[in-house]
Amino acid sequence: MSFQRAARAALAGRNCLPRILVAVVVIVFLAGLSLSCGSSGSRQGTVPGHNAYVTLPATGQVLLLHINGSTGAITLGPKTTPVQNISPNGLALLASKKFLYVANSRGDTISIFNVALDGTLTLSGTPTPAGSGPWAAVIDPSGKYLLVTNNYFSDNVSVFSIDSDSGVLTEVAGSPFFANGNPTEILITPSGKFVYATNPSLGVVTAFSFSNGVLTPVPGSPFSSGAGAFGLAVDATERFLYVANPAAINPPPYQSTTGNISGFNIDPVTGALSPILGSPFASIAGVGPTALTVDPNDRFVYAVTSGSSNSIWCFAITSTNGQLVEVTKSPFSLAGGGLFALIDPLGNFFYIGASIGNGIAGYTYNPSTGDPTAIANSPFATGTPPGKMVFSE
Repeated sequence: MSFQRAARAALAGRNCLPRILVAVVVIVFLAGLSLSCGSSGSRQGTVPGHNAYVTLPATGQVLLLHINGSTGAITLGPKTTPVQNISPNGLALLASKKFLYVANSRGDTISIFNVALDGTLTLSGTPTPAGSGPWAAVIDPSGKYLLVTNNYFSDNVSVFSIDSDSGVLTEVAGSPFFANGNPTEILITPSGKFVYATNPSLGVVTAFSFSNGVLTPVPGSPFSSGAGAFGLAVDATERFLYVANPAAINPPPYQSTTGNISGFNIDPVTGALSPILGSPFASIAGVGPTALTVDPNDRFVYAVTSGSSNSIWCFAITSTNGQLVEVTKSPFSLAGGGLFALIDPLGNFFYIGASIGNGIAGYTYNPSTGDPTAIANSPFATGTPPGKMVFSE
């Protein structure tokens, strides 16, 4: 609830309570809210922590992470038993937090882990066969289906139904579904109606409607994006889709920058994509953005690149039409990375995965300007380069 809504709710009761009591209620409520919400970069009070998981492709493991709810600092938990030659990458956690699914890109399988109350993982049964080179994984909002891109030679997306009691996967009828060449990253919209996958080798986005586990190509799909189309992000209202094009060449005045972000309007009925006016959008400096994220309040789009020079791009979203406007201090020369970009479920902390430095950079960000500020002791080493990361809640 926003401060304004809270104040209005309290004032609505002024005929039943003395004005002084209403004022006290509002002040106390807002004071408490200010301790538990927001992402100003300096947090107060005690906020419950939560867990996250990250894959370690080089060692064939999944690492448990403990995140401090007040500071955002990461403490390493236990790893799963190493398994050679499977290269775990994408992972998805069932909303009930009972099962974690991991796509093994070299093993052509999906591992299922039981999640204990303390967050520790136990491998469940034999890994489920997938397509060739399973890369990214996502669970639909209903929690009934797991979708996995098969990146190497299959050129498709596998869809599995999830047994809610055992976590066992069963491939649905018609799966796998053709998704053009080299489908890599995958995204399902908040309503669960539409699915989008990037095809880096083609520079396009493949679009599907999704119902009862079945993927149906959207008319006009695939949609042109840009060279190397990779990372995807959608706003909470699913009006706008953003795609990172790391190899795109930009016209003046952005010719010194390699890579850009395509913005699309999403047709609410069909899921078809049409370019946002002014798309693609580029930073004034930087090279090769690969991962994207939108903050939970739909204020900013972050695009991240490897290294630390001009490595974090930040754009304000124009709410009326989805256009991106680079914020005043962007790009930020801070520790970045091209593996993933995630904001935690409460919208307080921003995490970036990097192969250089073998770890995760963590930031708070200013809710008004978008400026990121490094969390103390960031980046947090994971020993070997991480693959993908997912939060427990």
